[in-house]
Amino acid sequence: MSTPAPEAAPDTTRIHNIGYRSYDGPRLGRSYARRSLFSQSLRGAYGLGRSAKSKVLPMLLFAVMCVPALIVTAIAVYMKNEKHLMEYTQYAVYLQLVIAVYLASQAPQSVSRDLRFRTVPLYFSRPIERVDYVLAKYGAMASALFVLTATPLLIMWVGSMLAKMDFAEQAKMFGQGLVSVAILSVLFGGIGLVMAALTPRRGFGVAAVIAVLTITYGAVSTLQGISYATDNTDAIAWLGLFSPLTLVIGLQNAFLGAPASFPGEMSVGTGVGVVYLLVVLGLIAACYGILMRRYRKVGL
Repeated sequence: MSTPAPEAAPDTTRIHNIGYRSYDGPRLGRSYARRSLFSQSLRGAYGLGRSAKSKVLPMLLFAVMCVPALIVTAIAVYMKNEKHLMEYTQYAVYLQLVIAVYLASQAPQSVSRDLRFRTVPLYFSRPIERVDYVLAKYGAMASALFVLTATPLLIMWVGSMLAKMDFAEQAKMFGQGLVSVAILSVLFGGIGLVMAALTPRRGFGVAAVIAVLTITYGAVSTLQGISYATDNTDAIAWLGLFSPLTLVIGLQNAFLGAPASFPGEMSVGTGVGVVYLLVVLGLIAACYGILMRRYRKVGL
């Protein structure tokens, strides 16, 4: 008895035109994607393009950074002083707590959310590579810190012109202050991003950034004070190598004409200043290398 041939399945194939079009325009490529990520991250550091709640803290800290500069400027203009009450290079040192709080709040916002919601692979699915992501985030964080720290110096410089201070002297000191805060911004930005990128939890990132910046500075300052009290003054400058902020203080004292801020007004000589510079450059390179290693795998 022959087996009947199976019936052919009905053809249910359909082609639907849902209106998709092919894109024939220009491909903007990696450089455009990198610039866009940089711009988005920089705007996000001040809450721009985000909710009103996200703008409160960065804008408040920005205002707190500028208020002392406005007060110093007003006093200089009213009293017709020949110089400001504080040096340009000292301003960021006096407002270090504000800078630390800003960095601790914004560095995790820049990278922790991408890790927590696993959106990093989406970035890398576009014509963007690991180096583009790291450079964009690092550049945006450093730029945000530079805006935060350089704006008060600009206010003071404009105030010096209104008070009719010596233009050449003030321009030189203003330039030295800008170099100082630029170094601080790149160094602190890298440290903040490294601490934030180690964990997807924003709270841990905030605590890590605060701890690294404040505890190290407190420990180094305490040891420097003990060294000065025990007449071991030669160790004061070398101890400054073990804190990000004291690194900046020593560097600007050695090369940027800043007054000595270590205990006993111990200054940093040129020889030791070269060591400070090498350590700062090494830390910046190390931060970049750690970030590149952290983002080696896209399946974070």
